[in-house]
Amino acid sequence: MTLASETHGEGPSIAFVHGFTQTRASWQPIISELQGSYSCTTLDAPGHGESVNGRLTLPECGDAIASAMKPGTLVGYSMGARMALHAALQHPATVRRLVLISGTAGIDDSSERAARITSDETLAAHIEQVGVSVFVDEWLQNPMFIGLSQESAQIDERLRNTPEGLASSLRFAGTGTQSPLWDQLSELSIPVLIIAGANDKKFVDFAQRMNSLIKQSTLEIVVGAGHTVHLEQPQQCVEILRTWLQKTSSAE
Repeated sequence: MTLASETHGEGPSIAFVHGFTQTRASWQPIISELQGSYSCTTLDAPGHGESVNGRLTLPECGDAIASAMKPGTLVGYSMGARMALHAALQHPATVRRLVLISGTAGIDDSSERAARITSDETLAAHIEQVGVSVFVDEWLQNPMFIGLSQESAQIDERLRNTPEGLASSLRFAGTGTQSPLWDQLSELSIPVLIIAGANDKKFVDFAQRMNSLIKQSTLEIVVGAGHTVHLEQPQQCVEILRTWLQKTSSAE
């Protein structure tokens, strides 16, 4: 599958993968600050935006992302971070630096994974029943999105998605489908930047655990932000990214 994408700017390559219900346009607050120095490629994840086929497993998503990007840095947020982690482990020659924002390496406990698959199937069926507009309103009521304003929630872009695409994404690449990758994190020999919002305790814990397992990792916890840290504190995240990119430029 070829993922829909667009590229802005010139310089070292950075590819971006968004979270569930978003599209590639969600990265605009970040790339608008970086495209003067970098070639920024934003991707529509499988089942989102113009990448309408969501029937890809996480390893297949990783392959599709690696095929859609130039060798360089890969940035993923939430769902996109899980996909980006697969891409990095499967395609080390392509993913030369990795940024994980509000990410996880998976659910350890098999019974919890099974419960999550059941939960995501129920959610997928609900999306197909009520449609994207109703679902997005419901989705953004989730406490993890409490830090989003009406503007930063980017609702109009989320409404470009289809019930079929979002439902397939949950069924094929939801968190419950992910085989835990914690034991493979030590295989990463590239620079990795891990970002989480201080108000998102669950993902701060994941971030700290990943940081302890990845040799060349840098951990940044952003005060005053939750799960959508890069949308709640875009300027701070840009500065974190820019500083880390300059510091690790020899990896390109």
